[in-house]
Amino acid sequence: MDCLFCKIVNKQIASKIVYEDDMILAFEDINPQAPLHVLVIPKKHISTSLDIKEEDFRLIGSLYAAANKIALENNIAERGFRLVMNCNKEAGQTVFHIHLHILGGRPMRWPPG
Repeated sequence: MDCLFCKIVNKQIASKIVYEDDMILAFEDINPQAPLHVLVIPKKHISTSLDIKEEDFRLIGSLYAAANKIALENNIAERGFRLVMNCNKEAGQTVFHIHLHILGGRPMRWPPG
């Protein structure tokens, strides 16, 4: 498999890791769209949200728990932050390994994109 995020999980590609546990890895986005822009990924490869299975539900909950922890640690939780998961090309997914974008540190506009 030639997955960029799997290579980051396996430490074949360097990244600025901000959180890691046995199931989750979070690192700074290389093209930040906000003062805080972190990607939170499962270490298990899942291509899109459409590929999430029932046995992955705990893992998906862990993605959100890690994102909340990162938001709290970076003092953006009370002000507000955005969590985004794109699914497939028209939604903007460019790496086909599910990931949450944590965006914060500035006002977010609506509608997005």
